[in-house]
Amino acid sequence: MNTELLVLVIAYLVGTLAIGAWAGTRVKSTADFAVAGRSLPLVMVITTTFATWFGAETVMGIPAKFVQGGLNAVVEDPFGASMCLVLVGLVFAARLDRMNLLTIGDFYRERYGRGVEVFCSIAIILSYLGWVAAQITALGLVFSVLSGGTISASTGMLIGTASVLVYVMLGGMLAVAWTDFIQMIVLVLGLTAIAFIAAGEAGGADKVLELARSREWFSFFPAPSLNDWIWFVAAGITMMFGSIPQQDVFQRVMSAKDATTASRGAVIGGLGYLAFAFVPMFIVASSLLIMPTETAALLKDDPQKVLPTLILGHMPFFAQVLFFGALLSAIKSTASATLLAPSTSFVENILKNLVPGLSDRQQLLAMRITIVVFTALVLAYAIFMSGTPIYEMVSAAYQVTLVGAFVPLTCGLFWKRATTQGAVLSILAGLGVWGAFLAVPALGEAFPGQLAGLLSAVAGMLIGSLAPQWIGARGGHPAHPAAAGRAGMQA
Repeated sequence: MNTELLVLVIAYLVGTLAIGAWAGTRVKSTADFAVAGRSLPLVMVITTTFATWFGAETVMGIPAKFVQGGLNAVVEDPFGASMCLVLVGLVFAARLDRMNLLTIGDFYRERYGRGVEVFCSIAIILSYLGWVAAQITALGLVFSVLSGGTISASTGMLIGTASVLVYVMLGGMLAVAWTDFIQMIVLVLGLTAIAFIAAGEAGGADKVLELARSREWFSFFPAPSLNDWIWFVAAGITMMFGSIPQQDVFQRVMSAKDATTASRGAVIGGLGYLAFAFVPMFIVASSLLIMPTETAALLKDDPQKVLPTLILGHMPFFAQVLFFGALLSAIKSTASATLLAPSTSFVENILKNLVPGLSDRQQLLAMRITIVVFTALVLAYAIFMSGTPIYEMVSAAYQVTLVGAFVPLTCGLFWKRATTQGAVLSILAGLGVWGAFLAVPALGEAFPGQLAGLLSAVAGMLIGSLAPQWIGARGGHPAHPAAAGRAGMQA
């Protein structure tokens, strides 16, 4: 057991709790808790949007996929994930900011009504199970590795989750923003230093790059065949489009002090994430030169342990401190927002429909209670899914919102003729077809289920919105009043 390192890690966790306690004293309303009072400056919007994606999968999941299949294997993340933030900044942020919403679910209510609000909010909340579980799994792995197995992965999950839960429950988005700001500084400095050390151990950065070229890891595009391109596109759009309706992305962007800051922060944060995601890939690639036998064995049996094994076995103590500080920063920054987001959506878009008339103080209390309940559920799910690769857990999470929430959001913002009927049919068609592809393995092997679900969602929106209007016009009667009214709304 590396006692000194473990003590420093625990001290770091305690430090973040202190930040959460301080932020909690500044939370006076649900707006403070959910979107930091819409007060964040550009630098904090950049760090908190950057932290949206820089989690366990970026440090341990993506590098493992990269050394197994090259850039083509990680088109979904970091490429799709980073472009999601760029699209949010360039296309969505300003329009959503003008609507002064507390959650992304509020948009569905304003545009389509309460039924669509509840359906989309449920889909968004469910999508967080896999994502948060991936972060909790990584926390368990960290404590297990540092203790030499003395602390089991399940116990490590419990310890790490409790530390994140406390500061999120106390300080909400304000605590998330401040801890993200500090944790991203630790992460960038720590991983950059590790990359320089790893390059030296490997004989120079040129040797690592030559290894990547010799193994064709820089190959990005698929083979020139229709089938390969279909799967490539499906992987790319899963996070690129599926993450746009996510509550945590909305919260971080809408916490900005104004629309310009929201847009610029998302774009810079997204591009920064794409650039820096290559650092862990470089470090893991260097491990094949530093410890070739161990790395080959780990890539075969448990690729997520390559980086921790490299650091603990071949790096000086200060580098170990930097790495685990950076790793915990990445995990905690993502886990904190992904615990806050679904809890906020549940209270604002589901509980308030079930129990109308809640005061702001009651809503704030409900959000904190919901965070505790959701955390317990996710912890149980993470333990149940133990052994599932972190990258795969994250990937699966975004398919739900891709097929169920992306089309109603985009059409609601940019297509005046979108109606409530269209949104309902889009949700049902998207989730139904995607579910069928999951239930029938032969279908999922022949064609990507998330792409089939997305295409069905688009068709559902077009048919549901245009058919009643077309029938009404042919019969000499106006379209259904509700549909016509919703279609005329402008976000």
